[in-house]
Amino acid sequence: MANVGNQLPTQAVSKPAPGKHGNVLPLWGNEKTMNLNPMILTNVLSSPYFKVQLYELKTYHEVVDEIYFKVTHAEPWEKGSRKTAGQTGMCGGVRGVGTGGIVSTAFCLLYKLFTLKLTRKQLMGLITHTDSPYIRALGFMYIRYTQPPADLVDWYDGFLDDEEELDVKAGGGCVMTVGEMLRSFLTKLEWFSTLFPRIPVPVQKNIDTQMKARPRKVPQKEVQEEETEVVEAGRQGEQQQQQQRSSRTPRRTPSPRRSPKRSRSRSHHREKERHGPSFDRELERERDRQKKERDVRVGDRDRGDREKRRSRSADRNQDRRERRRSCSGSRDRRNERRDKERDGGEDKSRRKDREHHKDRGAEMERSKDKKSRGETDDRKHKDGRERHREVRKAKRQSRSRSREKKHKSGGEEKSRKRERSHSRERDRERDGEQRSHKGSGSKERSHHQRESSNDHSKHSERRRSQSTE
Repeated sequence: MANVGNQLPTQAVSKPAPGKHGNVLPLWGNEKTMNLNPMILTNVLSSPYFKVQLYELKTYHEVVDEIYFKVTHAEPWEKGSRKTAGQTGMCGGVRGVGTGGIVSTAFCLLYKLFTLKLTRKQLMGLITHTDSPYIRALGFMYIRYTQPPADLVDWYDGFLDDEEELDVKAGGGCVMTVGEMLRSFLTKLEWFSTLFPRIPVPVQKNIDTQMKARPRKVPQKEVQEEETEVVEAGRQGEQQQQQQRSSRTPRRTPSPRRSPKRSRSRSHHREKERHGPSFDRELERERDRQKKERDVRVGDRDRGDREKRRSRSADRNQDRRERRRSCSGSRDRRNERRDKERDGGEDKSRRKDREHHKDRGAEMERSKDKKSRGETDDRKHKDGRERHREVRKAKRQSRSRSREKKHKSGGEEKSRKRERSHSRERDRERDGEQRSHKGSGSKERSHHQRESSNDHSKHSERRRSQSTE
């Protein structure tokens, strides 16, 4: 487990003012995406490493230990996971958009730190950590993504000359110090295949002026390397001087001690004094030979130039003849083409006239046919209208006749109904009268029967009384 407590003293670092909120860090920009590139954010959220392994990490110390063991670079994508060859403009890895790849563990852990909502003390612990430079790099990157642009210089001020080295490229090959990395964070918008949040223009101008006023300090290693290079260059120069002194053969190149501004007349007089008049004769002979050789060379050059000129002139004449022939041939061809075109144009005009006359005749015939068709159509329409009117009249007459018939039949039926009702009433009256007559007769009959029965009963009683007596 990485030693989280082993950190640099925070008093030497120019810590920014805590502000009103004290230990609470302000968040600048989008509070959900951490101002990350949408493609990187979607790959982070969909990666199994973030969803499974980092989901189990719940504390700040566990995430720091994971950074210590897993992070090996600060690039957003793993090596060879994105194919951006041949892509230009806004494609691929040019501007941080396009097809994604395998997102790096560094950016997964960076977003995990964002989900933990770090405090000011925890962030200072990240940027002053001593176990791994990548822990510090993620802390500085967290500041670049989440803190207000006006506070970036205050955060990075104490680390701009930090000489701790780290390899920020996936697969290696881009070693830089922490100070150089922070200067690139402040002055450049791009970081490999992604973009940092944009800094407002006045804030960026202020940052640039501060960076110019504070030049980068040369690290001690570079100073030592330069000193060793100077010492080696001095040794090599001494060795060359010794070799020149020891060698007997004179060299044309001047020695390092002799200044090139000196005139050659002094050396020439010295050589004359050493060698005498014989040396002068030899020099004159050599000069004559050189002049003769030069003259011969000049003559050969002149001859060669003349021959070249002659050959060029002959070639030019031949070219001119060929051009004339070709021009004459081309002219003849052009004239023939013109004649053919004229003849063809006349034939074409005649054909066009014939076709035009034919088209006119056809159009006239079509117009006549259209007129005749229109007349026939008008006649048909008129006949149809007349027929329709006649049909309507016939229908109306039939309807009136049917109505009259219905009316007549209705009157007859009504009269019949009235007669029937009258006959029925008469029959009813007759039946009532008959019933009344029948009732009176029955009453009389019943009265006679009753009287007869009474008389009979009286006679019977009289007979019974007489019989008893």
